[in-house]
Amino acid sequence: MTAAEISRIAGVTRATVSNWRRRHDDFPAPSAGTETSPLYDLPAVQTWLRGRGHTSTASPTEQLRTALRLLGPGSGVAARLFPLVVAASRRTPEELAELAAVPGDQLIARAEKFVGELPATVPETEPVRYGPDDVGAVRALLDCVREAGAQAAVDVLAERELDEGAAGGVYQTPEGLALLMARLLPAGASRVLDPACGSGTLLAAAARRGARELFAQDSLPVQGRRTAVRLLLAAPDAETVIRVGDSLRDDAFSDVTVDAVLCNPPFADRDWGHDELAYDPRWAYGVPPRFESELAWVQHALAHLGPGGYTVMLLPPGVAFRSSGRRVRAELIRGGALRAVVSLPAGAAYPLHIGLQIWVFQRPEPGGTDRTTVLFVDGEGEQRDGAPDTASATDTATVDAGTRGGSRSRRSGSPSSTSAASFDWVGLTDRVLGQWAAFTTAPDTYADEPGVARAVPLVDLLDEVVDVTPARHVRATAGDIDPAALARRVDDLHDQLAEEVTALAASAASGGWRPSGASAREWRTATVSDLARGGALTVLRAVPSGTRGSKGSGTPTAERPVLAARDIAAGSPPSGTAADIHTDAAQTVAAGDVLVRAVAGGDTATMTRVADDRDAGALLGQHIHLLRPDPARLDPWFLAGFLGAEDNIAAASTGSSLVHVTPGRLRVPLLPLEEQRRYGEAFRRVHELRAAVRRTADLAADTAATLTTGLTAGVLLPADSPGTSDSPKTPDAPDSGSA
Repeated sequence: MTAAEISRIAGVTRATVSNWRRRHDDFPAPSAGTETSPLYDLPAVQTWLRGRGHTSTASPTEQLRTALRLLGPGSGVAARLFPLVVAASRRTPEELAELAAVPGDQLIARAEKFVGELPATVPETEPVRYGPDDVGAVRALLDCVREAGAQAAVDVLAERELDEGAAGGVYQTPEGLALLMARLLPAGASRVLDPACGSGTLLAAAARRGARELFAQDSLPVQGRRTAVRLLLAAPDAETVIRVGDSLRDDAFSDVTVDAVLCNPPFADRDWGHDELAYDPRWAYGVPPRFESELAWVQHALAHLGPGGYTVMLLPPGVAFRSSGRRVRAELIRGGALRAVVSLPAGAAYPLHIGLQIWVFQRPEPGGTDRTTVLFVDGEGEQRDGAPDTASATDTATVDAGTRGGSRSRRSGSPSSTSAASFDWVGLTDRVLGQWAAFTTAPDTYADEPGVARAVPLVDLLDEVVDVTPARHVRATAGDIDPAALARRVDDLHDQLAEEVTALAASAASGGWRPSGASAREWRTATVSDLARGGALTVLRAVPSGTRGSKGSGTPTAERPVLAARDIAAGSPPSGTAADIHTDAAQTVAAGDVLVRAVAGGDTATMTRVADDRDAGALLGQHIHLLRPDPARLDPWFLAGFLGAEDNIAAASTGSSLVHVTPGRLRVPLLPLEEQRRYGEAFRRVHELRAAVRRTADLAADTAATLTTGLTAGVLLPADSPGTSDSPKTPDAPDSGSA
């Protein structure tokens, strides 16, 4: 392990590790590496740290990653540990703690015995044997399952295998997105197929919706194992069939008909088999062009459906308008197979820089009702309208997820990087499902909602380009706006904006801030782990999905508000639902608690929050670390202010595009309580200023948008300028000399 990894385990800086090396003769000597980049033996370092009273602050998943890395590439231990995750998930935390503490030889024997008792549901897994070198990884895995949950362990193992293999381009699908796609299926869908299953998130979401026969295929053995373990954990009573292979070239379910297909296929795959599959009977809507692999996956899915069955797929936006796919799109529309297209905000799933789309298909029924319209929903508006939520999801645990389907054309970040989006998944789901329910209930009488959704007649789509991009078809404004009502709305907005500007000016007024002296003030600091060990505060860490009992505490949650991570980011009241509840469902928020978002998404100014009376009694949401300070020793506003500092967050974080915060590594100055309260009052004023800025900006944007809508829709006239007539002329046509 490197010096940087030692610093993460010990919860100190790298400079501290360097000082230990120089000042302590008994510090473990490097066991590998170079003089400039030495590597150390993990057990030796852990023994030395325990002797010095340093407990590990690394997360269980980080410790498992370290243990796997120490075994070196090619060890194959990750593949052999998948079944052990399932076996461990069936033991109590006490049993796992007792097992992890036994001597190495006994640990190996008992682990093999537990795995041998499992049914052979994990594909391409040989009878498991562990060796003496695997003891550290086995212990770390048991600790990870006990503390972070079985699914977190599965994701770390998959990450290791994908790093060692040639699995370029494997990306994750946020669990909130998986649940949204599953909820677009009819309630009676019992037999569900995912032909590019990745980690099985889509099928797990279908199982939560009642599916009982699950079929999965993926081109990578590691993804097949990952799916098998996930479904054993999420749907132990479901009948599961998992196969490894290329679904397009070698369909393992060629004779299987299902009620529904959920799929997040590979994008832009030029080697999908165009030449050898040119005369395949699946191409009922036309041979997919060589550069339109996504349309091959669409028709593959439709070929597996019974009459009236549904397919929901995640596709890149280019599928909606590329000229090469125009003929196939036209046949899908003309044949009544395409039912809806939903645009998603950029960042909803990888690749983060583009807004993906959900396409909903239904296989036509012989003699069924002719379909005359296609529904288009603008989900991108949710990012503009909804509160940001870097780490929110709509289901049991993380926004963790299934990889992007075929596992062949995208590269994965860490599977623990759970959220790939900065928007409100709950709001997006409500936005989409509300329109879909209204459309499917009465498609002929469906009423368009300006700026959100519109049902477009098929004939209007079958033009020379057959572009089905939602933004092209969803109208921004209604055609029947009442001029008088809009004018009153503008007046109300102006009044509210004037009040907020006054409040903002008061918050921004000089508060007598003074310089600290000729140079910056210096102080001794302690980590949150140190403060917790000393009893100054208690910490409830955010825990990823898959933790045993995450929904099983039995605590009633009906009618209880849930404080979600997006509420901290947006400064809004608790807005979560039961799907957002923290792993410890019994944990409620109390006034004075300090809440820290577990995942940073770029706005570190809103990483922390002091719970007030409106938060008190709310259930704790996912992806939030809760710190409960002893008011006799720590001021909550002082604590929140220093914990949320940008440099502090950066020093206690791991990751790149998604930054995961380790609360134990955050540092706080050691100051007397009275001085803490002075700083706390200052941080509270800063919080009020930030809240006033947010309210003012929101109102200003709303006012500007309303004015623009009124002027461009012809229902508002320009305001009079000084010296102009009180009754402006409104000619039917411009004057001859006008531009």
